[in-house]
Amino acid sequence: MTRSMNIRNHDELEWLEERSDDSSARRYRKRLAAETGAKDIGCSLYRVPPGVNPWPRHYHLANEEAIYVLAGQGTIRLGAEHHALRAGDYVALPAGNEHAHQVLNEGDDDLLFLCLSTMSHPDICIYPDSEKAGIFGGAAPGGPQEEVTMKIYLDTREARGYWHREKGE
Repeated sequence: MTRSMNIRNHDELEWLEERSDDSSARRYRKRLAAETGAKDIGCSLYRVPPGVNPWPRHYHLANEEAIYVLAGQGTIRLGAEHHALRAGDYVALPAGNEHAHQVLNEGDDDLLFLCLSTMSHPDICIYPDSEKAGIFGGAAPGGPQEEVTMKIYLDTREARGYWHREKGE
């Protein structure tokens, strides 16, 4: 019996290592939804080593995310509060600044979780701790890189007015 391309077992996929330039954020990821041809719902399996966070604190303006913890223990910064995470926890992360979030693995073992999201684009991610914004077009953040037509990060401290012009314009 042959299997449909819409069905993949995570054991068939390699862990992809993803890290920030300074290695402060690191994660291993299996892109489950992308590997099965999903378009409007994203789902990745993440493995985060002890003492590490997988991404900076952020929130989306267009996409909703959810996390389901499979194994390990950690913490999620959600808004201004910290909450313990353990296997079986489900976290809803609607779009908007009140749902700014960051996962931290403060346990002794790997933290394993599913991250699900809508895949709307364009999307804007706001990173309140570093005062930057990411603008994504062509594909949602975390979507297929070959479909990205725009990905740019801006410093929100250098906001300009609607009518601002550079000299010589």
